[in-house]
Amino acid sequence: MRGNPHITDLIVAPKPRGVARLREDLMLARRLRRERFDIAIDLHGGPRSAWLTWGSGAPRRIGYAIKGRSWMYTDVVPRAADLAPRHSVVNQWDLVRPLGIGECDPERDAVEMAADPAAAARVSDRLRAAGIAEEAPVIVVHVSAGNPFRRWPEEAFCEVLVRLAEADPRRRILLTAGPSDSAAAQRVVAAARGRLRTPESVPVIGDWDLSELRALIARAAVYIGGDSGPVHVAATTATPIVELLGPTLAERSRPWRSPHLRAEIVDAGSLPCRPCDQRRCAPGDFRCLRSIAPERVIDAAERMLKEV
Repeated sequence: MRGNPHITDLIVAPKPRGVARLREDLMLARRLRRERFDIAIDLHGGPRSAWLTWGSGAPRRIGYAIKGRSWMYTDVVPRAADLAPRHSVVNQWDLVRPLGIGECDPERDAVEMAADPAAAARVSDRLRAAGIAEEAPVIVVHVSAGNPFRRWPEEAFCEVLVRLAEADPRRRILLTAGPSDSAAAQRVVAAARGRLRTPESVPVIGDWDLSELRALIARAAVYIGGDSGPVHVAATTATPIVELLGPTLAERSRPWRSPHLRAEIVDAGSLPCRPCDQRRCAPGDFRCLRSIAPERVIDAAERMLKEV
């Protein structure tokens, strides 16, 4: 949200526990009410966001039809089933339809994240300090995912790193990860560097903040990653994307941007348990991800790199 030119004011809601949280929510609701907003749209649909939407006092309040909360809205919108083969952007776009806004189109209405020149400068400095030449093809591989249902095996990531590095010694492959998967990323890097004759192909640079991550991806020749937040950050750039999908469907989670920008989905195809609610793996072996061979990801990445 930070730096988005369409946003006039960004209010970050505090999230303390217990009685303190109730007090903070009451204070926030009073602040929202003082702003005298004309319209409030609840994009989340949870109990807290619904209550704050109602508490804003806006004469028009739009939200999903959810049992026990619909009364807080003046305009109630049907909510698509969680596993429906319908893109999540389109699901949220439903909430602006009561305002007379028409269909959502990825060419015209691509996801956005404002570029940060300062972050881009920091990324350039860090790449230069790591000995990565300006003309070097950079491949960003993100190993994190929100849960084990979206986490490709470490050995598969390692194979991709090694094969892509061996194919062209000019390439530099950078791993990124969220806090919960930083140890996994370190293991993948160590394993890949141990197999390579040119370990400098997989440099160790460290963590990136969100703005730096976007700048890094924008600099890259290709982005590779699963169905997690960073793939949608990548969608805000023109960088080619290889997205690995496990239990989720391409119809719901593909990059939402111009179809003229290159992106390729690699998934397990049709399975009787796919899509799933990601609560319990029915077969018990996470086959939707484990059945994706590294060769398929490598081939997809090479196709993208040939066009760079």
